[in-house]
Amino acid sequence: MYTREEASQLRQKFWTTFGQYMAPVLSAEGWRVNWINYNTRLKHVYFRMQADKKEASISIEITHPDPELQELFFEQFLMLKTLLHETLGETWEWELHATDELGKTISRIYKTLQPVNVFNKEDWPQLISFLKPRIIALDAFWNDAQYSFDELR
Repeated sequence: MYTREEASQLRQKFWTTFGQYMAPVLSAEGWRVNWINYNTRLKHVYFRMQADKKEASISIEITHPDPELQELFFEQFLMLKTLLHETLGETWEWELHATDELGKTISRIYKTLQPVNVFNKEDWPQLISFLKPRIIALDAFWNDAQYSFDELR
């Protein structure tokens, strides 16, 4: 068992390692990207990667505070579902109006990997192999799809 500080340091070390591993990878447009804090340039729409002691996940999160507007964003993604799944090469889970760990209502489109443990360095190659192709594919998808959201900006 790790202390809170040790767990935080190990988690930070994983994300630093992942960031260094991803640093040479350019975006679909050929630009350098901060892959860990990917900027969609669309308020309330985020690409999130998470890893803990049980699982890893990658998701598109819609966090607009107005549930009706959040649903409009979700419906726009639904119209792009085929493109998203073709770009990812797999199907993801779709969840309208879920509750996040802070009790806020969000909507998300996500994929999880279980069982993996970010605190076990032996799982890091599996975590990186799970996250890397999916965040790159999300970038490729977003390169084409972002313009569909212009009316919601």
